[in-house]
Amino acid sequence: MTPILHLDQVCFGYVRRPVLDGVEMQLLRGEFVALIGPNGAGKTTLLQCLSGVLAPRSGQIRINGIDLAADPLMAKRQLGMTVDPVRLPELLTGRECLQLFAGARGLHGVPDSTQVLCDALSLTSMLDHPVAEYSLGMRQKLGVALGLLGEPALLVLDEPLNGLDPASAYVLKHHLQALCRERGTTVLLATHSLDVAERFIDRALLLVEGRLRRSWDRSELDEIRRDPERSLEQAMVQALA
Repeated sequence: MTPILHLDQVCFGYVRRPVLDGVEMQLLRGEFVALIGPNGAGKTTLLQCLSGVLAPRSGQIRINGIDLAADPLMAKRQLGMTVDPVRLPELLTGRECLQLFAGARGLHGVPDSTQVLCDALSLTSMLDHPVAEYSLGMRQKLGVALGLLGEPALLVLDEPLNGLDPASAYVLKHHLQALCRERGTTVLLATHSLDVAERFIDRALLLVEGRLRRSWDRSELDEIRRDPERSLEQAMVQALA
């Protein structure tokens, strides 16, 4: 089976500070994977590289079999990434943002599935207001809706639950789980919320100082879930020791 995401020896860094050091990763269709690690481990940088925001110094990234460096437009159309709330265009309304992103994805309009998600996140009432009027939580919801627009094969999410109220966080977690199980979507979720990761994911990857140090597969996570004395947080701390 061809991986939906394949990273081969991906490196990135600045003149005096390496950030990613030979990262190798494969994600299969339908997997819900958490990327965990301490602050400064390189999680956000890794997501920005595989989404094309940053160009790796070396290595190869393939999305659904497409080389990101060789055919960036086609590769990026296979991927959805949440938009940082601070980067949303404040002069546009939420609906205009959705329409803009739909056009960029080659869609004829905003899909019904996006409207359903906006309804579920209680975002619809704000869609015709300028983004400048949005609270942080509303901006986060819009950033999530933009990333999931069109339900691409691979979703890359960087702390998407930050700023969400409990009801919206609940909706999003179960929505992502349903996309994986029912539509074969692959989700890579970078998060510090290890309790969330532990309950919903199929696999966890630990990034430390730009290298993948440890992984936990479904069977290992199931063992952790069955034992009230164990947690993914505890397992991560032990791996860091």
